Formats: sequence, structure tokens, C-alpha cells
Amino acid sequence: MRILIAEDDRALRLFLQRGLESDGHRMIAVEDGEQAVEAFSAEWPDLTILDLNMPRKDGECVLDEVRRMDAELPVLILTGRQDLETRVRCLEHGADDLMLKPFSLAELRARCRALMRRKIQVKTLLRVRNLEVNRIDRSVKRDGRSVTLTNTEFALLEQLMLHRGNCLSRSELLRRVWKVGSTQTTNIVDVYINYLRRKLDDSRSESIIRTLHGKGYMIPFVVGAETASAAAN
Repeated sequence: MRILIAEDDRALRLFLQRGLESDGHRMIAVEDGEQAVEAFSAEWPDLTILDLNMPRKDGECVLDEVRRMDAELPVLILTGRQDLETRVRCLEHGADDLMLKPFSLAELRARCRALMRRKIQVKTLLRVRNLEVNRIDRSVKRDGRSVTLTNTEFALLEQLMLHRGNCLSRSELLRRVWKVGSTQTTNIVDVYINYLRRKLDDSRSESIIRTLHGKGYMIPFVVGAETASAAAN
């Protein structure tokens, strides 16, 4: 598993890094809020451990930005703040768990394992209405009918399903699916979106993959419900 640690205290950051590496995890460690957002976007970690008091960007701001990018990847907050209001606000803004400093490394490791077990259970089978994506056997069904996709088509659909409810820009999809920089000029995303639509029989009347003009593509949580900002293609 890939774990992102965002902590400005160097000694604590190294302590957490070494402690979790001993469990076999790959660690990404950063020291400020801006680096945390950049690392999250680039690495897409399985778990983020986020300190609240960081330079350049506060942990609460980082949490909001992370949740705009992904509503489900687990986030564990570390804080020395004792006030109840801060803790409640973090949980309401999408934190999955919160630990007060000082803390036990054994307890933190146990909470990380629990969060990652929950992530695996949630992310294995993705469903929106009559579309089902199984990430274990890499199968796709619509209306109970099996749909055969190429590896690239599956990876594209998987990203849209993982981020359902959020718009992914063409540059984000290029980076996540094709592993190329967003500065490259290509229409390959649009081409593969059309491939997916044909194979999924994604008609205009029951469209699952939506185009947000000038922004990118998305699969909404509730298919058939239009959003104020989205115009279906």
C-alpha cells in the first residue's frame, strides 16, 4: 500500500515513515500543505495521514482539496488541537478518522490497517445504476450483460467510476490512464470515451458517461439526475 504522510515536524515524520515502512508499505513523506496536495494528485495514495498545523497550506484546506479530487480514499487526521469544534469540522469535511497527539504508534498502525481494509471492501465492486465494474476480475456488466473492454478502456472506465460524482479533466485522465503529461496535445481521451459509449450502449436517453463542456467527463452518482453545472453530451 502507498501511504502519504503530511507532517511538518521532521522527527515525527521520520518516526511515522519508519514505523509504517516496517509493515511493508511504500511511504511518501512531505512537510507542508502544498506539497501534500501535489503528492496526493501525483501518487494517488491508498491512505493519507494528514497533520492539521502545516506551513504554506493548513491541513483543513488540504483535506478540502483532497476530497474534491477523491471522495473515498481514506484520510487520517493527526492534530494537537484539543478543541472539539476542530475535530467535528474535520470529520464533517470528509476525514475518516482522527487521532490526537501524542499518540501510540501501535494504535495508529491498527487504525491504518482498519481504514485500508474498509477501502478494499468499498473499492472492489463499483456500481452506478445498471453498470457494474468488478476490479478484482476486471469484468464489466450493464443490465446484467457482460461487456468486453480492452485494458485501456477498462482503466478509463475504472477511473470514472472511482471518481463518480466528480468531473475528471482530459489532462487528469491522460495522466491517470495513459501516464503522460497534461501538456501533450491529443484527442485520445475523447476517442476512448466514444469507444466506451459504444460498447456500453450509452445512449443519450440513459447516458452514464456525461460530458461537462469545457471541463471534462464524469459519471454521476445518480444517473438520470441532471446537475445544474453539467450538460450531458
